[in-house]
Amino acid sequence: MEIRHLEYFMEVSRYKSFSKAAEVTHTSQPSISKAIKDLEIELGITLFYRSTKYVKLTDAGEAILEQAQQIVSSFRNINAQLEGLTKMQTGKIHIGLPPITAVTTFSHLLGAFKSEYPKIHIQLYEFGPKKIEASLQDGLLDIGIFTPEDSDHFEWIWFEQDPLSVIMHPTHRLAQCCNVDYEDFYGEQIILYNSDYKLHDIIIEGCRRAGVNPEIAFETSQRELMTQMVAANLGLALLPSKICKDLNPEVIVSRPFSDSQLCLQLALVWKKGRYLPHAAHELLTFLKNYLSDEIRTQA
Repeated sequence: MEIRHLEYFMEVSRYKSFSKAAEVTHTSQPSISKAIKDLEIELGITLFYRSTKYVKLTDAGEAILEQAQQIVSSFRNINAQLEGLTKMQTGKIHIGLPPITAVTTFSHLLGAFKSEYPKIHIQLYEFGPKKIEASLQDGLLDIGIFTPEDSDHFEWIWFEQDPLSVIMHPTHRLAQCCNVDYEDFYGEQIILYNSDYKLHDIIIEGCRRAGVNPEIAFETSQRELMTQMVAANLGLALLPSKICKDLNPEVIVSRPFSDSQLCLQLALVWKKGRYLPHAAHELLTFLKNYLSDEIRTQA
């Protein structure tokens, strides 16, 4: 058994697809399939149910996954410690970011960092915020992007605060309004973040406080699907205002949301007490300096 076999196993279980696991690991699908088969033979168990439509962990596979995560996490920490001691301005950072809320600010930060440190490889994983938080706890990610609350287990640096706007089809009745409030959602179909996002719970709770029982048309973690459904006039959605500025006003319009407290707040988060590779420390130091310079420039 090799560590890469466990890594391939984790990626197949993560994406429920041999082809997707091959893509993210830059490996051929036959190599992934052979590695999983070798692992099953060595362990004497079947790890996945396989069909033409899906790949699913068996009960034994579920049990092995937890052990595999711990082994790979420990192995990565060993490599990270050696790498941090022996290499400068090189290495790899595993970062988890949510697909809907990964907005332009982080792209600019990452672009500036890569210009300064071209030899550092950034591996991005698109998960919902709750899964990112759990993956940080399990040591599967170095850094996560979400709205942190647990100061006992995490440390963080804030980098984004962006109010939410309501997006809608240009012919929608609320397009005539200057702003939108929870009460305006009465009788409307809402396209909402799925339950992996804390905003899902915050929006529903806000509606209920306003006496509105929200009619959820669809829940998703995919921003493109959300905007496509709004463009098809199938409902309303809430997105960060910076994203709304890039939407085509001929098919989607946005209006400010009255609840000023409802905003996207993002931080770069890491697990307290966990060893971070040298490359991750470089990113955090760069980010602190970058944001300080930006604040001074705005002042």
